[in-house]
Amino acid sequence: MNESGPILSIETSESICGACVYFDDKKYFEAITHLKNSHAEKLFETIDYVIRTSEIEIDQFKAIAVSAGPGSFTGLRIGMSAAKGIAFGSSLPIIPVPTFEAFALQLAGLYKDGTEFIIANKVNLEEIYYAKFQIKANNYIFADRLRIVDLPEFHRLSQNLIIFGNVSLENIDDKKELKNNIAAPSPVFVAKWGKLFGNDLITFNYDFLEPNYLKNFIIKERKND
Repeated sequence: MNESGPILSIETSESICGACVYFDDKKYFEAITHLKNSHAEKLFETIDYVIRTSEIEIDQFKAIAVSAGPGSFTGLRIGMSAAKGIAFGSSLPIIPVPTFEAFALQLAGLYKDGTEFIIANKVNLEEIYYAKFQIKANNYIFADRLRIVDLPEFHRLSQNLIIFGNVSLENIDDKKELKNNIAAPSPVFVAKWGKLFGNDLITFNYDFLEPNYLKNFIIKERKND
């Protein structure tokens, strides 16, 4: 997205509930809440805080960048619904930002060129959202595509690699470096990804815009005794 002007970003794909008013790397206003199941309660409060702190009006934004998944079904729905509501009321376009790619952009500044790492977040007890990236020129490239894998496949794919995410490696003998203190990008990197790479995704046609769940949401019927 080449237009100058601030972007409002929203991150709710995992435990982080956050928002950011992003001008550039030297000027942005970010707020994050780390509190499980707090998104519905805290998100609009957080958005309002960063907008008021930035001292700009809502109609001055160029777009709303929202973390679009994969991630928590509930968190993604809350974030996307908030983005749509604000965008509709203010005639702003939305940039649906691929969550793992925004996270990879954030992580690309932590290690030397050529380093490979995995982002792995839990889908359920038996499956994992998985993607492998390689750092290249302070950015990232895909080393293995984003998909859902089962535990045996994940163990095979992740040997001797740095892993970021909320996946548990208990009872696994393979030597791995697990960085599970974060499982999602900061809102500032959701905004930065949108500004750098969001030209092809920016849209006003967001009535049917949905998060990238990667997996269908299935409600299991409870059997009566």
